[in-house]
Amino acid sequence: MTIHLDHTIVPSRHKVASAKRLAELLGVPWAETGAGPFSPVYVNDGFTLDFIETDEDFPVYHFCFRVEPKEFDAILARIKAAGIPYRSTIHGAVDMQIGKQYGNIYWNEPDGHQWEMLTVSYARPIAE
Repeated sequence: MTIHLDHTIVPSRHKVASAKRLAELLGVPWAETGAGPFSPVYVNDGFTLDFIETDEDFPVYHFCFRVEPKEFDAILARIKAAGIPYRSTIHGAVDMQIGKQYGNIYWNEPDGHQWEMLTVSYARPIAE
């Protein structure tokens, strides 16, 4: 049996702005409205991040995108062009560096959610 994660809901203070910003950084499609009260970001053919606007308190979520090196470079260029600070460690200082072990970076969006992008999956054993 194969199970795939289809979508998840991302709480936001400004769903359209948040969805648009993430989609533009990732270079993927998005829409102001989708099914229900959501502004969806179509991450790939089988996964959507559905931004929902709320005034309620919500936790900060962490989302990680695994991409090929070519896409990594393109996304990182868009992050830099947008002036978004990033870091090489999950809780470290903004060092504008790429993590050496997984080829990853972290950045936060205005609602506080933490985005990560990497080229080597944590699900795979580390090469010695």
